[in-house]
Amino acid sequence: MTDTRLSVNINKFATLRNARGGNNPDIIKIAKDCERFGAEGITVHPRPDERHIRYNDVLDLKNVVTTEFNIEGYPSKDFLELVLKVQPAQCTLVPDAPDVLTSDNGWDTIKNKTFLNDVIAELHESKIRVSLFINPIEQFIEGAKAVHADRIELYTGPYAHIFSYDQSKAVEPFVQSANYAQSIGLDVNAGHDLDLNNLSFLKKNIPFLAEVSIGHALVCDALYYGLENTIQMYRRQLM
Repeated sequence: MTDTRLSVNINKFATLRNARGGNNPDIIKIAKDCERFGAEGITVHPRPDERHIRYNDVLDLKNVVTTEFNIEGYPSKDFLELVLKVQPAQCTLVPDAPDVLTSDNGWDTIKNKTFLNDVIAELHESKIRVSLFINPIEQFIEGAKAVHADRIELYTGPYAHIFSYDQSKAVEPFVQSANYAQSIGLDVNAGHDLDLNNLSFLKKNIPFLAEVSIGHALVCDALYYGLENTIQMYRRQLM
């Protein structure tokens, strides 16, 4: 079993700030506190409408994050310009439409092969590790390798949904996909709808997970348990 990094997605803190205006909660302080409380990475997902994390937030975080900084989003011209300016450790590319509420599908790496190959090559020129948000489908994982991605992030929404009534059925395609990705030289991340109920089972069945990115559930749990305690609770699920 290998160590799996917990990257805290801080988008929801920005949603709370934006609902009232001003700077409460302070996103910079949130990021620093998450790291101080044990997070091993900070994830942000700036969207075109800036409804939570804003582009300026990402620039401000550039010199603050001391763990692994992961910027995720659809590779539009503006997004890529931001990423290349910030130079994060990792960029996670997602195929979101501009108006989507939350990421709910992975890349068709076959249909988008030329586009992804060009984007990834540009990011690699700046020494940025690239992960592709992917459904647990072997041909799309193979396609991720073909466009020279470094990692995939398995979209675990379906896992979380099925987990509530059939744990074995829920995890099976993700185990198969993770094993296949590893066999062809891709590291494996995971994210979406992971929480204190389903995270440890995923880790147990995919012990070589490199990183999980968790935001919504972690922030909800922090309302009850406190942020420091919650981050430690999530880290224990990955041990």
